[in-house]
Amino acid sequence: MDLQHISDLERAAHSGRGELSRLGIGLLFIVGVMFYAAMRGSGEGGMMLVMAAMVGGYMAMNIGANDVANNVGPAVGSKALSLAGALMIAAVFEAAGALIAGGEVVGTIRSGIINPDLIADSDTFVWIMLSALLAGALWLNIATAVGAPVSTTHSIVGAVLGAGMAAAGPSIVDWTMMASIAASWIVSPLLGGLFSAAFLYLIKRSITYQPDMAAAARKMVPLLVALMAWTFGTYLILKGLNKVWKVSFGSAILYGFLISIPVFLIVRRVASVTSGRVTNTKQSVNRLFTVPLIFAAALLSFAHGSNDVANAVGPLAAIVDTVTHAGVVNKAAPIPLWVMMVGAIGIALGLALFGPKVIRTVGSEITELDQMRAYCIAMAATFTVIVASQMGLPVSSTHIAVGGVFGVGFLREYLKSNYDRMLADIKSHHSEGDMAEIEAFVARFEKASIDQKGEMLRDLKERSKKAEDPAHFSKVERKGLRKVYRRELVKRSQLMRIAAAWVITVPASALMAAILFFTIRGMMLP
Repeated sequence: MDLQHISDLERAAHSGRGELSRLGIGLLFIVGVMFYAAMRGSGEGGMMLVMAAMVGGYMAMNIGANDVANNVGPAVGSKALSLAGALMIAAVFEAAGALIAGGEVVGTIRSGIINPDLIADSDTFVWIMLSALLAGALWLNIATAVGAPVSTTHSIVGAVLGAGMAAAGPSIVDWTMMASIAASWIVSPLLGGLFSAAFLYLIKRSITYQPDMAAAARKMVPLLVALMAWTFGTYLILKGLNKVWKVSFGSAILYGFLISIPVFLIVRRVASVTSGRVTNTKQSVNRLFTVPLIFAAALLSFAHGSNDVANAVGPLAAIVDTVTHAGVVNKAAPIPLWVMMVGAIGIALGLALFGPKVIRTVGSEITELDQMRAYCIAMAATFTVIVASQMGLPVSSTHIAVGGVFGVGFLREYLKSNYDRMLADIKSHHSEGDMAEIEAFVARFEKASIDQKGEMLRDLKERSKKAEDPAHFSKVERKGLRKVYRRELVKRSQLMRIAAAWVITVPASALMAAILFFTIRGMMLP
């Protein structure tokens, strides 16, 4: 065996050791959850509690590995954050969101999808929730292994649906709630795409399309950061401080606005001091969005933690309540702190251990991202997730964030195609051999503002009409000049792959949960 083969074996062994280390750390977390849950109960109910806690911890780790990538993937893809920095920020804010503001959505997951009153006994209810947890976790594990960013909300909702129907038939399902949740799955990516495209278009119109991009950026960036501070402050007051300070939604908006004022003044001062370092280039302007993007990633992680912790601990909380009170309790029962801790720590740990694979998929394998585009995606996802969490609706953060990525990509395609069309119009209104004049006009056109571009095109068309087509192009030639060769800036293969994963998630997790329910019931019945 030569030295090259030995080196190859060493590299393969090193990679394998890393994978084993991650599996070992994850296993230690689940074992720790097992021992803690064992101290919380005894007897047959205590055994079910231990099993549920272990599966809940496993589910939380899979959520961290798959779903959290949507929050920090754009920041990593745009190189605004390193992978290590993104993992650290996401872990802290995911855990904070879960512990501070995660209780409201948990109630929807554990008893909003099925009607507990139609379940024959508490044992059956526990089996349903345990089957749902395990099925959702297994499906997420499979998706993460192949690098598919599927919806964890889809996974757990489909699993609860499948297990509930296996136990008591279709009548147990709250189809009104399911219709509301299903509608949110369709609306979420559309809103994410529309919001992100709108933010990007706003930035382009107000900054990158301006003749002096540096001056425009110094004016707009403080406003954008202040808008983020306003949103973040409002959400913290509504969700983070509601246990000690009850305020209305309107009052929270007002207090959030007051928080944004000093933020705006500070950022404007910093932008003024550093103005000499900003040149009139897109790359230089892009760097101004790095700090706002980090802030947006943190806010999105906080909102995701408050919303998607329900996927991990909702069924677990239902099992804990049922075992503790020896019966099915209503959805107003409090969520134990240790249950929330299992979800928070599990999400953070799963992200750190297994998240990078899906982060790369979202950040760099759908469309090319820079800081401005990533900022727009994060802001769009933030608005949508915050509204959904405020309503107590378990929407899919995956759909929102990935929809935002596609939104900026398709907007760029449209703008590029529209620009190509304008250049074709310019060429069609000049003489065939007048390339020098065409190049000079295009150079002036590129430096002009949006309004000036419109005036130049209108003037050019009017002069062309009076000259009765100086180039003497035929109809076929004019059509050829106006033909826009579509620039595909979004990978269609990824679009189809992700859409297929979204479609199959609910039925797959429902089928797995139904099979697991019958298996667990067969094992537990005498």
